[in-house]
Amino acid sequence: MDVELVARLRGVISKLARQLNATSTTEGLTPTQYSVLALVAVRGPLGLAELTALEGLNPTMLSRVVRKLHDEGLIRRRPDPADQRAALVEATPAGTQMHQRIRSQRTQVLYDCLERLPAEISDELLRAVPMLEAVAEELK
Repeated sequence: MDVELVARLRGVISKLARQLNATSTTEGLTPTQYSVLALVAVRGPLGLAELTALEGLNPTMLSRVVRKLHDEGLIRRRPDPADQRAALVEATPAGTQMHQRIRSQRTQVLYDCLERLPAEISDELLRAVPMLEAVAEELK
């Protein structure tokens, strides 16, 4: 395997991530805050321990992010029926709307970029999506 080509791929992925992350800041969220909101919106109510593991944040940082999202009215806490000492967090309607809006903006940014490329390049990149999904699964 060509290590230099792998390094170039990493660089491309990082650049794409920075560009896509900029969409969350236009909505007043940091990329980490949006990531947490997206997990909660997509996966439904989550416990804080599960959310910490999924997001890879330390509990103190996650607590700050959850507090900010809660204060903004984007998520709400509710008791965990399986453990009354614990809480679950879920997206509010406003949080779900914001998640959908940012997701749409990110999709549009990438769509516009692909539209500007020659069709054969766009088509080849889109054919690679299942392979890139397999890479992402391996990184879990």
